[in-house]
Amino acid sequence: MAFINLLLFVILAICFVTDIKKRKIYNIVTFPSLIVSLVWHTATGGWDGLLFSLSGCFIGFGILLIPYLLGGMGAGDVKLMAVIGAAKGTVFVLTTAVYMGLLGGILAIGVLLFRKGMWQQAKAVIYSLCGFRYGLKIPIYIDSRHVKQTYPYGVAIVGGALVTLMGKGWLLL
Repeated sequence: MAFINLLLFVILAICFVTDIKKRKIYNIVTFPSLIVSLVWHTATGGWDGLLFSLSGCFIGFGILLIPYLLGGMGAGDVKLMAVIGAAKGTVFVLTTAVYMGLLGGILAIGVLLFRKGMWQQAKAVIYSLCGFRYGLKIPIYIDSRHVKQTYPYGVAIVGGALVTLMGKGWLLL
């Protein structure tokens, strides 16, 4: 297991850096690591190892497939979750998804609080609500350039996987 933990840690580190810098998780990282994970589990566990790896891969892929299809995230995020599932299995990828969701929510709140023009928009909403109370309809002007701001969700995926690794006591063991 030490090999697969080290492989996963290296993959997570690379994806973290590329997602922060370029907002991309590259296929050149995900596809070879997916193949290595499948081969490793097959070689060490036979058919049961392959089933373990494939089930984790499909569960990881499925967790983020719908948000991807709805335009909420990139394909690299989906493939990274599939790799995490292939490397560590179904239970691990499901636990990672829980922590990923929590960390992603914290990141989203941070993006909302610190994005450009947020305080002006908050004041406009408050003024509109106060006016609504007295029967006035005050239009809210929201600059659409700031609403479409995105953030690298791969950071939340990597954080969720690292928390799961540390929680299981598997970090580089």
